[in-house]
Amino acid sequence: MAKDQAAPDAQIDLATYAAERGVRYFMISFTDLFGGQRAKLVPAAAIADMQQDGAGFAGFATWLDLTPAHPDMLAVPDPASVIQLPWQPDVAWVAADCVMEGKPVEQAPRNVLRRLIAEAAEEGLHVKTGIEAEFFLLTPEGDQISDPFDTAAKPCYDQQAVMRRYDVVREIADYMLDLGWKPYQTDHEDANGQFEMNWEFNDVLTTADQHSFFKFMTKSVAEKHGYRATFMPKPIPGLTGNGCHAHISVWDAPGAASQTNVFAGSGEGQTGEVGLSERGKHFLGGIMKHASALAAITNPTVNSYKRINAPRTTSGATWAPNSVTWTGNNRTHMVRVPGPGRFELRLPDGAANPYLLQAVIIAAGLSGIRTKADPGKRHDIDMYAEGHKVRGAPKLPLNMLDAIREYDKDKELKKMMGDEFSSSYIKMKMQEWDAFVTHFTQWERENTLDI
Repeated sequence: MAKDQAAPDAQIDLATYAAERGVRYFMISFTDLFGGQRAKLVPAAAIADMQQDGAGFAGFATWLDLTPAHPDMLAVPDPASVIQLPWQPDVAWVAADCVMEGKPVEQAPRNVLRRLIAEAAEEGLHVKTGIEAEFFLLTPEGDQISDPFDTAAKPCYDQQAVMRRYDVVREIADYMLDLGWKPYQTDHEDANGQFEMNWEFNDVLTTADQHSFFKFMTKSVAEKHGYRATFMPKPIPGLTGNGCHAHISVWDAPGAASQTNVFAGSGEGQTGEVGLSERGKHFLGGIMKHASALAAITNPTVNSYKRINAPRTTSGATWAPNSVTWTGNNRTHMVRVPGPGRFELRLPDGAANPYLLQAVIIAAGLSGIRTKADPGKRHDIDMYAEGHKVRGAPKLPLNMLDAIREYDKDKELKKMMGDEFSSSYIKMKMQEWDAFVTHFTQWERENTLDI
């Protein structure tokens, strides 16, 4: 088994790391705008130069807004992120920051996040998050769930179903334990064939790296067992979709130096009643203020809107929001405050880019703090049964095009995320939307062929 993941502040020489742990190859990895994980496999004998200069990529060959004429993009590994693959110990994965001609590639997701972390730190704010990454285990073809006996109308927490896939989830949990992530629970989720695994919250960059690696690890272990893992927001019609809820708090210092939860306290009004400080209130206010634009990042695919605007599922509830509302400990709203000092953003789905998800949380929250944004009225009703009674709460976008347009209109959030990033993201997402709407579907043939 692999040893613990390196501490985030460790100064690691990757060549020494390889010699001490028997690593023969490094997977230098970066994540593109669409969440695609890209990597080069580098022999340990060559890693010293790569740690200094980076591995070369043609950015145009990935989902980045670059052309074939651009110079080499170099992915410079961040040694603090290195993880020895538990299922293939002679290989180590390491997250990288993208550089071109000596300057950070401003649109690269990990660079966007690092810049916002630094901006928040200047104001004494250090965001920590934990995520709930849901996934399905499907057949290799991806067209149906892998367990033919997983048919319960209410399958959530089904102990027989989770044990039928014990070999897969146990292996993943063992690896997380070995890596020092402190996983604390695994369950069968609300859809047939769906699972969720939770591990301890951390600084946002660490959480983003772990989220990225978790998706890679889960897919790899599933393939090893003859299954296909997917984080697609709505892979099976009629079933609950894959969310990626984020639990958010802000602290006075990063990592183990944290002493004070800045969100904890008895602020004024309805947020104070549920244990949020004034800064916690304003951070939440920023999330609410920018929610419709936020969806372009947290729900980034055409398929995403089949989750947040879904009809009732076979289990009885979608567990996904469709309105911009917040509450106390109530899972039918976009944001819930389950206890003092933190809140849960229930909007993101499984397609969310691990780095952009964390970046846009910081961006919206910082905006809220700077403008003293008010999150508005707390609603404690069951939104699924009584949501029609709420007046004035914006509806979330109906589709990806609406979300892109909302993001494009939100000049403040676009600037917070970075002008170059925002321009590139909108451009490429519009190209994706155009590709979708020009695609002919079987539905069209069945419903309009004889008109």
